[in-house]
Amino acid sequence: MPRWKALPEELDPQVREFTGQLRRLIDRNGLSVAAVADSTGFSKTSWERYLNGRLLPPLRAVLALAEQTGAHPSHLTTLWELAERAWSRAEMRQDVTMEAIRVAQARAALGELDPEPAVTGARSEKSGKAEKGGTSGEPGPAPLSQLPSSADFPQWGAAAPAADVTPAEGKTGRRGGRYRTPMIVVGAVGAVLVAVAAVLLLNPGAEATKKAAAPKPQAAAPQPNVQPALPDGVRCTGDACAGKDPEKMGCGGRHAVTPSRGMAGRMLIEVRYSSVCHTAWARLSRAAQGDQATISAGGHRATARAERAGDAYTMMVAVSGDPAKVAACGTTVAGVKGCSRPLPATAAGATAPSGAPSGPAR
Repeated sequence: MPRWKALPEELDPQVREFTGQLRRLIDRNGLSVAAVADSTGFSKTSWERYLNGRLLPPLRAVLALAEQTGAHPSHLTTLWELAERAWSRAEMRQDVTMEAIRVAQARAALGELDPEPAVTGARSEKSGKAEKGGTSGEPGPAPLSQLPSSADFPQWGAAAPAADVTPAEGKTGRRGGRYRTPMIVVGAVGAVLVAVAAVLLLNPGAEATKKAAAPKPQAAAPQPNVQPALPDGVRCTGDACAGKDPEKMGCGGRHAVTPSRGMAGRMLIEVRYSSVCHTAWARLSRAAQGDQATISAGGHRATARAERAGDAYTMMVAVSGDPAKVAACGTTVAGVKGCSRPLPATAAGATAPSGAPSGPAR
């Protein structure tokens, strides 16, 4: 019986390759999932999800596994970055699909609740019964000859016809005059109201002119010191990040790109920039013990020295301008110096080429 379950068919190729590498590392070192969980600090249930392609492991778990198995962290980190981007794209497509489904369900629900078709159908059925004479005993519609013509109704905008206030036979002229005067006043007022309504309907530009002439309310003054919302896991931005660890502040990983890169002897020097935190830091790869690099920007300066062979990185400096203009320079223990140089815009977010590992995603 195979040790690992088959990965889901819908899994992205980048995620599939990364998960396969994790499985091979564990098999090569003869480890069980429980042993991996004990040594990395992540639960056995979490590792089962990671290794079966149901969840992407965090970078800390990947680095812990690399340390346990002796694998180069830079290579695993490169595969993790590619898998993380593919995973994010898949989640975005799923969100768009679910939103479209919810919109379709809402439209269908609104269509079921619309009473107009039912009412119209009921009216049509009732009218049909009336035309046939009906069986419920209700009288049918009046013949067309008995319906009032358009001449029986006042035209729009015309003065209301004066009411017939001629006194009845046997009434005195004084009594007839008393009723005639109020009715004339009412008719005149009605005619004025109808005329005003007609003017407003036929000349809507007048109302629009009044609205345009009205003074516009002043825009509310911007609130000072409003802190923008940061993504989950990001704990600082700008000057507040200066001198702090990019990994602990959540500025690295998928939030960082490499705008410039250079060499000092065999040591690879990279400038890592986070558009979320507006900071940069220098990262050393393939460094020997004692190699160091320095980065400076925005009045801040940070230096990192490799305590052992491998990778190292500086603390962050705030960046307010073009990150491609931020340079980091390093010196090896043999005295060889070198500085980073801007990369093409299309390669700024790409990983290092084969033979030049990009190091941890910090």
